[in-house]
Amino acid sequence: MSDLTAITEQIQAAFAAKNSARDNAIARSRELIRRCAESIRAIHRHEWAQADEKLAAVRASAAELRDVVAEYPDLYYTGYTQDALKEVVEAHATYAMVRDQPLPTPQDLETEFNTYLNGLAEAATELRRFILDILRRKDGSSDEAERLLNWMDAIYDELVTFDFPDAITSGLRRQTDVVRGVLERTRGDLTMTLRQQRMEEALRRFEERTLKDDPAAD
Repeated sequence: MSDLTAITEQIQAAFAAKNSARDNAIARSRELIRRCAESIRAIHRHEWAQADEKLAAVRASAAELRDVVAEYPDLYYTGYTQDALKEVVEAHATYAMVRDQPLPTPQDLETEFNTYLNGLAEAATELRRFILDILRRKDGSSDEAERLLNWMDAIYDELVTFDFPDAITSGLRRQTDVVRGVLERTRGDLTMTLRQQRMEEALRRFEERTLKDDPAAD
């Protein structure tokens, strides 16, 4: 009987250690997601120094999370851990695309391939907000909006090539469908805005010519 007690005590200790790691991982995952949201908020506000600082904090938090679950592969691959690391990809990819910098790789961000692709998909949908912000500004650059739309288009074109089961891609097909819908709406919004701008410019030129040719205007 003493052998049985020793065995179960060993298992109890192992479970207690793993449960502690799990609780720690959940808390760190939530903290990491919060930091990612803060970094994206800074990017939207064009607060680049703050965005750089917050992304550095994101990378540090991600490293801490990976360390916590390093001894437990099942905790590393579980939903809350990978969801948090997906947000890391979204934040860094969004920053790179908005700032017109090279896209970080899965190796750069130390993420699994499926997590990286899902994070990239979320970054593509995040670009819609940037494009709409550009279109709402009177001094907004249509070239910049089109550049970001091209990024959305390019990401979607790549994502649709991954025809693998959800067990491998972690639901990438569903996320790709979301990107397609957001892309179509954004393209429509941009097209309408550019068309309106061209009409307004044509009307302005017409009015200028009319005033120039009208003797009564002198």
